[in-house]
Amino acid sequence: MSRIFTTPFGAVYPLYVAKMERKGRTREELDEAIEWLTGFDRAALQRHLDDETTFEQFFAQATVNPQASSITGLICGIRVENIEDPLMQKIRYLDKLVDDLAKGRSIEKVLRRV
Repeated sequence: MSRIFTTPFGAVYPLYVAKMERKGRTREELDEAIEWLTGFDRAALQRHLDDETTFEQFFAQATVNPQASSITGLICGIRVENIEDPLMQKIRYLDKLVDDLAKGRSIEKVLRRV
């Protein structure tokens, strides 16, 4: 079991926000990407942050978007589509969405709407 599984989502979320803002993106865009991936609206996301939900609990309660499997590419030198552990793959899907937004891709493309 990876240490990230037991890490509170709220411990990593501010790092995602900081990365987005450093790259000229907004927290709202991050929250939109999280909602697209997990089904959690802003209120549900805030509850997870307040409750110090671990990544394992966070994704156990999520309704992962069926289009998430269309997320491909490298994250930390590993192809997300080849990750065998389902939980790690979901975490890396989120990382990939954040990275793509930070690289300047449009929210529509990142969320596979095009």
